[in-house]
Amino acid sequence: QVQLVESGGGSVRPGGSLRLSCAASGDIDSRYCMAWFRQASGKERERVAQIYIRSQIKSYADSVKGRFTISHDNANKTLYLQMISLKPEDTAMYYCAAGRWCTDAVNILYWGQGAQVDVSS
Repeated sequence: QVQLVESGGGSVRPGGSLRLSCAASGDIDSRYCMAWFRQASGKERERVAQIYIRSQIKSYADSVKGRFTISHDNANKTLYLQMISLKPEDTAMYYCAAGRWCTDAVNILYWGQGAQVDVSS
């Protein structure tokens, strides 16, 4: 049974930084990808960034390229999202996810409970 538990959310001013963590318990197939999705109030859940566990190949949504960095620590089974230059439009609930494909929420097999990120002055 795979469980994903996020931490590190909070409130920050525009231009600030936060790092989200996602601790995984149970075994996730090394061929799978892990990802961060976010869902703002009244909007659909969108993929922010993803990384394939075995190859470490990463990809990002255009809206966060150059500002967010996804990484995965295989030894500690922990996924990270380093966020810098945060903007008010980054405000959302951020979800850790894992699956065979991570491009769309419909393909995700495992979800975390979410971590709230609020960016405001």
